[in-house]
Amino acid sequence: MREKILTFIEKNSRVDLKELAIMLGVSESSVMQELEQMEAEHVICGYHTIIDWDKVGIEKVTALIEVRVTPQRGMGFDKVAERVYNYPEVTSVYLISGGFDFMVILEGKTLREVSQFVSEKLSTLDSVLSTKTNFILKKYKDHGTVIAEKKKDERIQVAP
Repeated sequence: MREKILTFIEKNSRVDLKELAIMLGVSESSVMQELEQMEAEHVICGYHTIIDWDKVGIEKVTALIEVRVTPQRGMGFDKVAERVYNYPEVTSVYLISGGFDFMVILEGKTLREVSQFVSEKLSTLDSVLSTKTNFILKKYKDHGTVIAEKKKDERIQVAP
């Protein structure tokens, strides 16, 4: 039951518990109890809403920062990651394979604000060797949800 609940709420965290219980063939209280237990165990770490900020008219810049670091002795990458993810501008930190060690995702109001964060805060950390900044210009799909509006078919229908 746990895997099925997680699969449903990963796609739609606003699913009605009664509806979810019916789909799973269990009681609503069983679903609620399982959700509470998974939250306590930190299996479920949070619930998020995907927003198309362009439609709201609020300026927001998202950047993907590739970061190469020197891991700290005895701590590996964890201590470095902790220092980075504690900045409020940082929304995500991932340990990655390839030419860089971390992918850091952060948000700011302007390109300048993000650039300043990278040069004044992130790049100055002792263990950071180099960074590469990539700005998101347009989102088409985020967390499995298509954001881009589908083009209308503007062809004229011709009757036979």
